[in-house]
Amino acid sequence: MIERWSRDQVLALAPDAPSKKAAQGVATPGKWSLRGTTGDAVFGECKGSGAKPYLAAVDLTEPAYRCSCPSRKFPCKHALGLLLLWSADGVPEVEAVPSWAAEWLAQRADRAAKSAARAEAVRAASAAENADGAAGSEVGSEADGAAGLDAGSGADGAAGLDAGSGAGGPAGSGGGSGLGGAVGGRAAGAESVRHTRVAAGLAELERWLADQVRQGLSGAAEDDWAGLAKRLIDAQAPGVAGIVSRLARVRAVDGWPGRLLEEYSLLNLLAIAYRQRAELPADLAQTVLMRVGFPVTREEVLAGPVTRDRWDVLGSRDEEQDRLAARRVWLRGRRTGRAALILSFAPPGQALDASLVTGTIIDADLAFYPGASPLRALVATRHRPTDPTTPTATHGGAGSVAGGGAERGGHGFAGGGSWDGAAQGGAGVAEGRVPPGVTPEEAMEEIGVALAGDPWADSWPIVLAGVVPEETSLGGFPLHPRRGDIWRLLAVSGGRPLTVAAEWTPQGIRPLTTWDEDEATVIL
Repeated sequence: MIERWSRDQVLALAPDAPSKKAAQGVATPGKWSLRGTTGDAVFGECKGSGAKPYLAAVDLTEPAYRCSCPSRKFPCKHALGLLLLWSADGVPEVEAVPSWAAEWLAQRADRAAKSAARAEAVRAASAAENADGAAGSEVGSEADGAAGLDAGSGADGAAGLDAGSGAGGPAGSGGGSGLGGAVGGRAAGAESVRHTRVAAGLAELERWLADQVRQGLSGAAEDDWAGLAKRLIDAQAPGVAGIVSRLARVRAVDGWPGRLLEEYSLLNLLAIAYRQRAELPADLAQTVLMRVGFPVTREEVLAGPVTRDRWDVLGSRDEEQDRLAARRVWLRGRRTGRAALILSFAPPGQALDASLVTGTIIDADLAFYPGASPLRALVATRHRPTDPTTPTATHGGAGSVAGGGAERGGHGFAGGGSWDGAAQGGAGVAEGRVPPGVTPEEAMEEIGVALAGDPWADSWPIVLAGVVPEETSLGGFPLHPRRGDIWRLLAVSGGRPLTVAAEWTPQGIRPLTTWDEDEATVIL
């Protein structure tokens, strides 16, 4: 059974402010001729302007939404209003489910089972492919020696990485598709041409940065950055171009000279790291390539190893990124303590993914993008809720877990599976709603390790335990200048220590979520 969400958690799912207001207008029992919950789903019939009521249902395990109203918003006001009633204990538990809701839930379970089977088949095929590729590499190295590593390096001399590193799997797998070589059906010549262009573009960047530092930071104008960004796009380095195009924002903040010099330094470091990537460890070289703009596809990530855990959804933040709406959702594993970032994008006017509810715990397999400090991940499989005392497991190959799969229709992933007997056994510890936290010193140590692996990381999720918030700081961390309203956090604290989930950035931390004395989730 799903634990009842707080009002904050429900309203955070609304796609916009008008939806929040409209949902509160239908969140009264008199509007609903039928309403009920089975523990894992809520459903109801809401009176509308026509003769027939609107049929609304929510699968709480995702969540996913269904409503017969004509609204194009997800979730619509009826689904949100139903959830508000449920959060206030206004939806009775029932055993019988209306046929229309039962049919929808059954269809979701069927799609989940099929998606899970496909996902497991892809991982099994990828594991076999990697094993074959590693064997082939071994044979080739005996026959050809070091010469085999130089194939496809082209003019930029990055042979070791370009020919063999896998973008979709862990460093050293040998069988993944290379970011710069002739692996996975890509032509070695085409990749070499791209590396040559990128190398030329980053060489120009290094010269430009040296000129800026020599002439003075105040000499750069927005047009200069825009022109450089366009040239970097022409050089097929979109990741670096994106960083350059955002430098105008740095110029607009207080203390911009120091910030701008920091950004210039990181850009220079990235250009040098790309030029010398053949000398870097494989995982760091992959980080450099991805920062420059070499893509790793969703399929490659999902075909790689996965980590299963019970993940706390710590909070989210929406922003505009390259003319798209972007949502960052932060997770942390209860057993592994591992941090994760789930990114989703939507064109202007369309709803962002609302399948991860802040303050909940999801039992899921996550597939992480490769790198020296892997953070970004994809939800490979979500499993149906189990007893909180059920232990969790981490696995790196296909066939370890059978469960749900991706489903487009519900803005998320459908569950429906159990894990194998090898992972079971042993008594677990009952979980509370509040995620485990660490001291500020431990959090800073974790951030330091992350930055040592990826110096270009600009955010990291932390959970601080036993901290008393102040107006300008939290646990000794300065607050971000654009942190938003801090007074709600101060009111919940009342001078008492709290557990606070926050997003660390170089400019300060942004509080995301806290929990009151009753362990209710308070979204900040």
